[in-house]
Amino acid sequence: MTLLAEPSCYSRLRNDWWCPEYVVDRREEILDATAQHLALTVSAVLLGLLLAVPLALLARRVPRVEAGVLGVTTGIYTIPSLALFPLLLPFTGLSATTVVIGLALYALTILVRAILDGLRAVPDDVRESATGMGYSPGRRLLRVELPLALPVLMAGIRVATVSTVALTTVGALVSYGGLGNLLVTGVEESFRAQVLTASVLCVLLAFALDALLVLVQRLLTPWVRT
Repeated sequence: MTLLAEPSCYSRLRNDWWCPEYVVDRREEILDATAQHLALTVSAVLLGLLLAVPLALLARRVPRVEAGVLGVTTGIYTIPSLALFPLLLPFTGLSATTVVIGLALYALTILVRAILDGLRAVPDDVRESATGMGYSPGRRLLRVELPLALPVLMAGIRVATVSTVALTTVGALVSYGGLGNLLVTGVEESFRAQVLTASVLCVLLAFALDALLVLVQRLLTPWVRT
């Protein structure tokens, strides 16, 4: 008599939350989703920085523009992601670009304010000393102000990155959500192991990126440690 094999922890007969067999059997699918999630997050934060730096410098140079810049970036953040991504579809289609642009726009709220706060934290006497030494405004910004603003700026980048890791899951609306794709299909199919695995990986990814940014900050700002 042949004995029937014990059903898997994610078979039709069992639907456990904790299921190492699922992780082993679906590891390629999980790794692909994690890699996509990481790529979307990093791309969005980098694009957000590229947009935030000129906006923050413009707001700092022209004070009457600052309220408008902060108002627009804050207003974008109030738009629900369920509405923002579909609004981008006519221009970018069902692609990763839609998700990256949407996430970058959300990151602007945090990044623009972080850059402005960091530059304002530079003491006035330091600026005056740099000017007295013959630094042009551009050189003073790159060589003096931005390095001193790095601690505040990096804190903003950390917040924006962790926030983006969470928001990336919403990209599943356009089939580019990284681990969000696993979350959505897991919820639709009541697939507990998939939902838990994707959720845990999102948290771990956020912790890993935050720790990496802390290390980068320590390397770039040795004077803070001293």
